[in-house]
Amino acid sequence: MTSASLTLDPAFVVAPVNRRTFGTFVEHMGRCVYTGIYEPGHATADEDGFRKDVLELTRELGVSVVRYPGGNFVSGYRWEDGVGPRDQRPRRLDLAWHSVETNEFGLDEFGKWCAKAGVEPMMAINLGTRGVQEALDLLEYTNHPGGTALSDLRVSHSATPYGIKLWCLGNELDGPWQVGHKTPTEYGRLAAETARAMRMIEPDLQLVACGSSSSKMPLFGTWERDVLRETYELVDYISCHAYYGNDDGDTASFLASAVDMDHFIDSVVATADHVGAELKSSRKIAISFDEWNVWYGDRSRRTDGPGEEWEVAPRRIEDEYNVTDAVVVGNLLISLLRHSDRVGVACLAQLANVIAPIMTEPGGAAWRQPTFHPFAITSRLAAGQVLRVETGSPTVSTARYGEVAAVDAVATYDEGRLAVFAVNRSAEGPVDVTIDVSRTGVTSLTEAVIVHDDDPDAVNSASQPDRVTAQPFESAKLVDGKLVVTLPAISWTAFSLSTD
Repeated sequence: MTSASLTLDPAFVVAPVNRRTFGTFVEHMGRCVYTGIYEPGHATADEDGFRKDVLELTRELGVSVVRYPGGNFVSGYRWEDGVGPRDQRPRRLDLAWHSVETNEFGLDEFGKWCAKAGVEPMMAINLGTRGVQEALDLLEYTNHPGGTALSDLRVSHSATPYGIKLWCLGNELDGPWQVGHKTPTEYGRLAAETARAMRMIEPDLQLVACGSSSSKMPLFGTWERDVLRETYELVDYISCHAYYGNDDGDTASFLASAVDMDHFIDSVVATADHVGAELKSSRKIAISFDEWNVWYGDRSRRTDGPGEEWEVAPRRIEDEYNVTDAVVVGNLLISLLRHSDRVGVACLAQLANVIAPIMTEPGGAAWRQPTFHPFAITSRLAAGQVLRVETGSPTVSTARYGEVAAVDAVATYDEGRLAVFAVNRSAEGPVDVTIDVSRTGVTSLTEAVIVHDDDPDAVNSASQPDRVTAQPFESAKLVDGKLVVTLPAISWTAFSLSTD
């Protein structure tokens, strides 16, 4: 059996844990909204039509911020369609996902849902088919207290100001699939004009400029450079989007997906800092990693369509996740936490049904996918300061990334409470791991959990909702300042220790 060692120290601080790392994403795509978070007539529906079973799971998931309403959907969206009396709202063609949008759930419903879920709203603006004036109108409607046409319209809809501080200036406008696709200079100029005007209303808004829609795009790097040259002094974040899958059966590379995320973040940070140096600016642009997840692309499971007909809420990319997928999601969270000095926002895409940790059936049950568990546990345990972990690990050979460490980890420390998150991304066998925690002063192991199964393809379903869950990791032992564990092949683990 191979062995690995992890060393951590409260002095090895990366940055404070940012609660916005635990964001997610609600888009008008497939069944994320309709029969996902919203289903009037469902047995659990509240007076606003929100599924209370999904609300409860959202709170359990530990979600901090929710990005809305897209995604590709936002590039053709008219926000005015989703306010006011529902029976007067128009039905529209959604070009992004070839479906019919009823607008029964819109901006006002999203505001109410966020309040009930206890999450911060992150609003995306349509800069595909719209521009500066529409952005200003939306800001006036959502945030201004009253006394103007649009703020009074909101008041007439019985809505108090939403107080939205975090805004995305469009979505993936580098993509030729996007309605309103633009060159980097075209987009950068529009984003700058929009940001400048929005700050005339509220100077302290936090604004996200669109980065590349993936690191594989032809203009990746060039896009970030050119956009930030236009917007550097006007925005706070540049976005990153990344999805990982195992469509080609290369499980070793798939399990090492966090290596790519690490490189992606480092590359965007380097580009942003280069532009800052060019402009002789003292500002640092942070990253909003506002779309990330496992996604199986053309092999999406549980997918009906897209078809030729325009439908309301058709099934779209309803991936059924397994244990291996959950381990990858847990490792991607490790990467995001490890970069907390520059990643200020992150959104798992999406929340319900569409490549999501929460699944539902219309009129039926809601359940947790295996990917739910590492997210919920990391959100619950991570607190205080993120610590850098020095790792000595055997390696795994991958076709995509070369030799990578089999064991990857990150830790957080908060006033005598230590949390360690670790993965064994080897499919070959277990690894004995010794974690030196002696410098932290912790004296007791208060919790140890593992996501693992002898069948790495095991999944959950409506009939077996808890086939895969987080189990107590009873073999973990704290001895003389060292946490000694054996991590099974393809496993994600979390440990909570304290000085009590």
